[in-house]
Amino acid sequence: MKIDQVSDSVYVVAGTNVNWALVSDDRGVTVVDAGYPADTASVLSSVAQIGHELGDVAAVVVTHAHLDHIGAIPALVEKLGVPVYTGAEEVRHAKREYLQQITPAQMVRLLGSRRGAVWVAQTLRAVAGHIGMSVPMAEAADAETLAALPGGLVAVPTPGHTNGHTAYFMPSEGVLFSGDALVTGHPIVCGTGVQLLPGVFNHDEDGTLASARGLATLGAEVLVPGHGLPIRKDLPTLLDAFARS
Repeated sequence: MKIDQVSDSVYVVAGTNVNWALVSDDRGVTVVDAGYPADTASVLSSVAQIGHELGDVAAVVVTHAHLDHIGAIPALVEKLGVPVYTGAEEVRHAKREYLQQITPAQMVRLLGSRRGAVWVAQTLRAVAGHIGMSVPMAEAADAETLAALPGGLVAVPTPGHTNGHTAYFMPSEGVLFSGDALVTGHPIVCGTGVQLLPGVFNHDEDGTLASARGLATLGAEVLVPGHGLPIRKDLPTLLDAFARS
């Protein structure tokens, strides 16, 4: 686990090949995404490491309901009873009314490359015993509810990676939590920088690209992706270049 403060109020935590974020202000902490199931202890510990008690957590806000973004939610709900918010359509995905996630057959095909084989092994360890997990307590949050949470977030619908994928923008500090709509790296690819996840992870590749390009219009100054390093320098230029590509 590595914690990186990227703005006055926002901390990005790198777990098992995935990021979650902590937004801290005088109202408490908003947890944005929650790592793999195997990251649960680290998610809980990260709150203390930024100077808060676990009871300061006001809510969990989820970009999408893949296993690498919901892992610590059961523990947070059990210990704190906090609400869990996501996009309106993603609520159905979180409750597993349907599933949009890489399949076992697709994972097997990734074993053909060294990077893919390493990622598959790490992923299987990170989800062991929790492959069928869901988030039955997930609910959609209206604009007023999100604005009242620590950080004052704004939901940005970004369908494509999943049908209900939602990014979140924090206008007060120009921070964009892009989830998996837009990333800066992934273990199975060599390149870094503003990019999409490999197509095997995206339910709708064209929709993912359209949503990612739309994020360039927000005027964000800091990018917190679901995978890869955050970007704090020249972000408007980088997003504009990506949108034009």
